Amino acid sequence: MTSSDDPGSTALTGLRPRLPSPLQEVADGRFARRGVRLLLKRDDLIHPELVGNKWRKLAPNLAAAAGRTVLTFGGAYSNHLRATAAAGRLLGLRTVGVVRGQELAGRPLNPSLARCVSDGMRLHFVDRSTYRRKTEPETLAAVLRAAGAEDAYVVPEGGSNRLAVRGCRTLGAELAGRADVVAVACGTGGTLAGLAAGLGADGRALGVPVLKGGFLADGIRTLQSEAFGGPRGDWSLDDRFHFGGYARITEELDTFAEDFEHRHGVPVERLYVAKLLYALVTLAEEDAFPRGSTVAAVITGRPFP
Repeated sequence: MTSSDDPGSTALTGLRPRLPSPLQEVADGRFARRGVRLLLKRDDLIHPELVGNKWRKLAPNLAAAAGRTVLTFGGAYSNHLRATAAAGRLLGLRTVGVVRGQELAGRPLNPSLARCVSDGMRLHFVDRSTYRRKTEPETLAAVLRAAGAEDAYVVPEGGSNRLAVRGCRTLGAELAGRADVVAVACGTGGTLAGLAAGLGADGRALGVPVLKGGFLADGIRTLQSEAFGGPRGDWSLDDRFHFGGYARITEELDTFAEDFEHRHGVPVERLYVAKLLYALVTLAEEDAFPRGSTVAAVITGRPFP
């Protein structure tokens, strides 16, 4: 692993991450009745502002940026944009956030985007058609010119690229031999791709997509090929728990999250973590985990204030 692939790179040591993150066992009757242990991998405690998989994915990219402006992409409520903006403030890096939805320009900023701006991020709004084509070389070059950031280091939406996937491999290494199944909520799939590689033959990785569409598997295979030269680890996806798509939170899901918080005293982020935990409870009730199994849930984030 090169220094630029390592979340503990010397360029970032001043941020003082808590690694490895804590592994917490919780007593939950919904699992215990079926002879299953539930562990929480508390990646939400890695850093107060670069939370969870955001640290693991951003840190190697920030090291690779080597002081250049960092430009990345996200929607109006993107946790990735907020984490990138916070990292820029903490490290003294210039950051640019390309935001999906030109109609948002000129309107009052929502709390998430306002936080990005207060952390020093410059926002550049693009229409949805341009945003969909952002990975095309000509479109990307035009966006960089329009944003005044031609020489920027570009981090993709969600932060998932070769370096990010390698950074997430350490998550799997921290859990190898500790659980039979390690589950994580998925947006772009980068965390799952790295997690599975780090687990190796010591466990199975389960991804719970928070977007509907069933498109993640090919993307994960591509990310593993770019990061490691081919497939790594035993992983699968369960697409049943997106609750209608990204940022969709039903009353049932919110009630479930509140109940989990009350039971275990763990704050439950709604867009990703709540869907993951709901999925695991459902799978336990379906007897998807053999008696005697240990299941670990990766808590990738926490509610933003």
